[in-house]
Amino acid sequence: MANTNPDLVDFSERLRSHMTRLGIASYRALSQTSGAPRSAIDRLRHGQVAQLRVSTLQDLSQTLGVSLAELVDTFSETSSEIPSAPRRPLASGSDAKADQVKALRQECDRLQTQLATQAETVRQQVQQAAIAQLEPWLVQWPTAAHAAQQNPSLPAQKLLPLVRPVAALVQQWGVTAIETVGAEVPFDPQVHQPREAVMQPGELVRVSHVGYRQGDRLLYRARVSPVVKI
Repeated sequence: MANTNPDLVDFSERLRSHMTRLGIASYRALSQTSGAPRSAIDRLRHGQVAQLRVSTLQDLSQTLGVSLAELVDTFSETSSEIPSAPRRPLASGSDAKADQVKALRQECDRLQTQLATQAETVRQQVQQAAIAQLEPWLVQWPTAAHAAQQNPSLPAQKLLPLVRPVAALVQQWGVTAIETVGAEVPFDPQVHQPREAVMQPGELVRVSHVGYRQGDRLLYRARVSPVVKI
């Protein structure tokens, strides 16, 4: 669509530069790819970002591979990079337009912060769900591995290296073990779960199954048994 209003800036070449980089051949193709209406793309070309919905700008920014803030700055009528082609001075309402663009940029920043927060929340939820599914392995495997290491002739000894990637993964999630299998340590009710009897803090116990924490959050207590004195 040609620019028939000389009062409007023309960012068509700037937009086409982004499109060419991505192999998008036409404004219609950009509309179909992004889901943004053609009228929104025309407004973007003419620096009228303040008239667009944030959701539409978000769709266009994702399709063009730029951030929301960069999209607003690049295609804003107040952009410092406006081409030097002749055009009429901004109308008396330019201050109001500048305020609209400023408000839009603030909304873009707010939305980006919200998306980052949501992404972090989803990441934590995925980790917690995976850890819950891995609970039997997390609790039982170190004990089985300890038994295999005590007897190298056991076939299970050959399986130990195969599980290292899983252990490395949970370590990347910040999951750390509480105690080691076979260790003799003073009983601590905060991180130890007695397997039998009643134990007193400080009593010497032996770890049968390790526990886990993720950062400051306790996941599972280490299972312990009293050390039998002979």
